[in-house]
Amino acid sequence: MHEAKTHLSRFVRELREGKEPEIIIAVGSTPAARLVPYVGSARRVLGVDRGLIEMTDDFDDLDKEIADLFQGDASRRHGKR
Repeated sequence: MHEAKTHLSRFVRELREGKEPEIIIAVGSTPAARLVPYVGSARRVLGVDRGLIEMTDDFDDLDKEIADLFQGDASRRHGKR
């Protein structure tokens, strides 16, 4: 652990430059952590599914049964219709 604290900047530089694939940090002789290079997430591409999904014309229409559940229609909650 002491070596990791002392040489952290060097370890990070070696990881960034690809000199080391990973660095294991140990407490005593027991491995405790693995230092690896940061790999950023891939950028999302908008529109790749365009044309694959279709909505019906009534997609945005209000569903009375669901609206009643949100608005607290007691007769629907107790199975009465």
